[in-house]
Amino acid sequence: MDSNGLFLIGMGPGGISNMTEGAITVAKAADHRRYEAYTALWSEEDLSQLEGKIGPIERIMRPEVEKPVELLELASSSSVALLVVGDPLQATTHVDLQLQAAEAGVPCSVIHGISITGIVTGAIGLSNYKFGRQTTLTYPYDGGWIATSPLEVIGMNRAQGLHTLAFLDLDPTGAGVGDQRPMQPKDAARSLLSMAEKLREYSEEMPADTIFNQMKIDSIKKICLEISSLMVVLCSDMGTPNQAIRYLSVSELDNAAKGGLHCLVIPAELGEVESEALQRWTKE
Repeated sequence: MDSNGLFLIGMGPGGISNMTEGAITVAKAADHRRYEAYTALWSEEDLSQLEGKIGPIERIMRPEVEKPVELLELASSSSVALLVVGDPLQATTHVDLQLQAAEAGVPCSVIHGISITGIVTGAIGLSNYKFGRQTTLTYPYDGGWIATSPLEVIGMNRAQGLHTLAFLDLDPTGAGVGDQRPMQPKDAARSLLSMAEKLREYSEEMPADTIFNQMKIDSIKKICLEISSLMVVLCSDMGTPNQAIRYLSVSELDNAAKGGLHCLVIPAELGEVESEALQRWTKE
């Protein structure tokens, strides 16, 4: 690769076979390769195989991407491949990096990859047109504090007849500097139950001065009431040989199989074809 600049490269969900030929070619030709290891992860085995094909890869975390002084300085005089799991522009962090590169006068190119958002909906059998706002289930932080906004998003989507794609957190600390522990199904169940418990405590104090706010309160009360029996689709290691899909209740998540990376889909009212499609995933 003759030119300098930053190349944002989509790695896909996992494994070299899910990377495009263009992504591999550009990554191999780059002077430097960096692997963004905090928004999503590949297995160590897959990473090792990729290094064997394209050359050494250095792992970087949230601070180096959000404040990319060193990254952009390197890209100003050489070619730098930033490898991102999935599609490189799925997270706003990487869009912001694009903008910072433009401001610094550093060329920035994008090689797109397969994203989890493009895999999940069709794989499980729900209509892509019926998905609402996405969210991320977070771990409780110090002192047991937990954000309730993910459950509020799920409740509002369901009130509007929309399904929800919920990513599971990777970082118990929230700092994005390492020691990641991808949230497992039992962690997700506890997170959802903790959110519901907290929302029950203060939903009566929420403003109900508009139709929207009243709708929000009603949706929160409804989802908190049914949280344990709420049916979800557990999607594990999607797009990899270890892919697994289960349709089960929140209470059943506690005993669901572990895996690498998981996400949940929380369905709203189902159409006939959607309902039939989900029944395929009720068995182990």
